[in-house]
Amino acid sequence: MLTSQRKQYLMDVLRRDGQIVATRMSAELNVSEDTIRRDLRELAREGLLQRVHGGALPASPALADFATRHGIATDDKAAIGRAAAAMVQPGQVVFVDGGTTCAQLVRALPRHLRATVVTHSPSIAMELMDHPDIEVIMLGGRLFRHSAVGVGAATLEAIAQVRADTYFMGVTSVHADSGLSTGDYEEACIKRALCHAAAETIVLASSEKLATASPYRIVGLAEISGMVIPARTREELLQPYREMGIAMTLAE
Repeated sequence: MLTSQRKQYLMDVLRRDGQIVATRMSAELNVSEDTIRRDLRELAREGLLQRVHGGALPASPALADFATRHGIATDDKAAIGRAAAAMVQPGQVVFVDGGTTCAQLVRALPRHLRATVVTHSPSIAMELMDHPDIEVIMLGGRLFRHSAVGVGAATLEAIAQVRADTYFMGVTSVHADSGLSTGDYEEACIKRALCHAAAETIVLASSEKLATASPYRIVGLAEISGMVIPARTREELLQPYREMGIAMTLAE
């Protein structure tokens, strides 16, 4: 089998099974594990998969730049935003992440809701300019342009001064075994700190992010309180999370 044919077969297996196990592929294709690992490295460099211990998982399309992500799953993100906005109660203090799905959340908040939104995203803060009764607290830090959010030591220090009721987390990838992950190390650190500074964490995830992995782990699924996902998500994608007992809100 030619290298190109072998790589295509590996991608077919990944689409079919949702994962690649290097030892299994080595035996099935009668090549060394080193050969399979080399193929996986090359496919990962092309952005086609995410290597993990023992094999590979699907890469998330949400690793794309901020402008590109605006065009992914727009209807689903709007539905998720509406469902998440309905969870915000008057008087609450909530962390709102950066990103395109969280932008839909703040757009869906009632205009005269009295609450406090704490965010490290300038774009999220600007979305709330016409909500006169929402107190907006911006966390400082170095601007990470890929996601239009603050990161770094200053952001971590500011997070440590807040105890929020809920953190609405945007993610790049959700996987039953690998947990929540994203494409930047510092961003993962900020998301982890926000999670630990809130009484509960609600993950907002459009369906293309499920059963995928990104390079940097945020937290395991045991550390979140629930997920908001599109109602039309295929049941086979939802089943692993149902089995883990994660509360799921299906957004219409």
